[in-house]
Amino acid sequence: MFALLQTIPLFPSDNVAAMAAVAALMVVWWITEALPLAATALVPLVLFPLLGITSGKEVAAVYMNSTIFLFIGGFVLALSMQRWNLHTRIALRVISWFHGSAMYMLLGFMATSAFLSMWISNTATATMLLPIGLAVYTRAADQLSERDKHRLLTAMMLGIAYSCSIGGTSTLIGTPPNLAMQRIFQITFPGAAEITFAKWLLFALPLSVTLLLVTWLVIARRYTGRGFAALQFSTQELREASKKAMSYEEKVVALVFSLTALCWMFRQDIVIGAFTLPGWSNLFENASLINDGTIAIAAAIALFIIPSRSNQDHARIADSETIRNLPWNIVLLFGGGFALAKGFTASGLSDYIGQQFIDMQDFDPLVLVGSVSAIVIFLTEVTSNTATSQILLPVVASVAKHIEINPLLLMLPVTLSASMAFMMPVATPPNAIVFASGRLHIRDMIKTGLIINLIAIVLISLHTWFVGTAVFDIDINTMPTWAE
Repeated sequence: MFALLQTIPLFPSDNVAAMAAVAALMVVWWITEALPLAATALVPLVLFPLLGITSGKEVAAVYMNSTIFLFIGGFVLALSMQRWNLHTRIALRVISWFHGSAMYMLLGFMATSAFLSMWISNTATATMLLPIGLAVYTRAADQLSERDKHRLLTAMMLGIAYSCSIGGTSTLIGTPPNLAMQRIFQITFPGAAEITFAKWLLFALPLSVTLLLVTWLVIARRYTGRGFAALQFSTQELREASKKAMSYEEKVVALVFSLTALCWMFRQDIVIGAFTLPGWSNLFENASLINDGTIAIAAAIALFIIPSRSNQDHARIADSETIRNLPWNIVLLFGGGFALAKGFTASGLSDYIGQQFIDMQDFDPLVLVGSVSAIVIFLTEVTSNTATSQILLPVVASVAKHIEINPLLLMLPVTLSASMAFMMPVATPPNAIVFASGRLHIRDMIKTGLIINLIAIVLISLHTWFVGTAVFDIDINTMPTWAE
């Protein structure tokens, strides 16, 4: 592939042609899954040094960084929640609050899915809530006609899958594209201010809540609205199960989890107009050296240190089994994406691509934002959202530089849109999990998913334009100095 691209008078140098060939190879392998995604992510370690793009020492260093450790620490928390069943308690408690009609029970499941997906993997959340949803459906099915049974089951399945994806966008650790965005932005623009956990939460949470409510209304109207039989859910058993006394281990995980979330949110100063809430890191002389990864690993170490009182063979809250269960394939996939971003910058390919879009300088920025959102949302229907975001983020960053707009104006919608694929079972793990249950027709997912895809494009575009510009201090008409 490298030799072929060299023969085409397309690229200005061998380095750029080499990087284009490596990127094309990785994109094809990621899309087709000819190799495991994590195996493809290792390609830069071999080809970058051989093709003279960057040294093996430099590219290897990219695979392990603070973003990776933020992910690892967050996953240790998530695995500890699952190990001691704290996640089930949270799910049952929240669902029990939304009693009454089918519509409100649906909202309960969706709110629970979204909240848990903010902190643990979308896959784990969907896996956990699917059997709970089926159990509740079974209790209600005796009251319904065959037609209404199908409608209620479809609503429950779609609600769980979609809300897992929507909730994950709220936090940096909620879904891989968010962490990819944070690191690639730092690699590409080292002079820019860090995208912190608190700042991302302030930006993404309002969109997540809005889209969740809109999605609930769409699903409820299509499946549990007009003509649906009167139905009342008894939540007494849910309440009794959620009120069962917490074990010592559950309390420890809940405490560590709560303290970690608070430390993430209040690490740096929070400025709202003339009011400033000082961050706790100011208590240390070396506050600038502390980041969100530091907090995540501190929480993980605490869980490995604190002893367990269980009669099971678990001496600590988290142990070597937790380490073995970490998704190392995703860690490698992250590393490959970061290496790809490094290669785009080091070879000059990102600048070259950006120059090809110089004519887009005359386009309305809002049109660009909407176009980027639409392209990514429909592309992610058939590709990995992690791989898609890692491929496109360096490209749109370079495009933004060359058409002289703030790169965040394009990078933010790419990141959000990568998690908003609702039409196909292969689009996201939650979609695949509920579809694999055999209780859902693909036509229902496609029809409902298309409506929500189109709504997401509009909401992401407007949210980036109005909220994103305020939170990240983006001046539409001025190129920031860190991007020049």
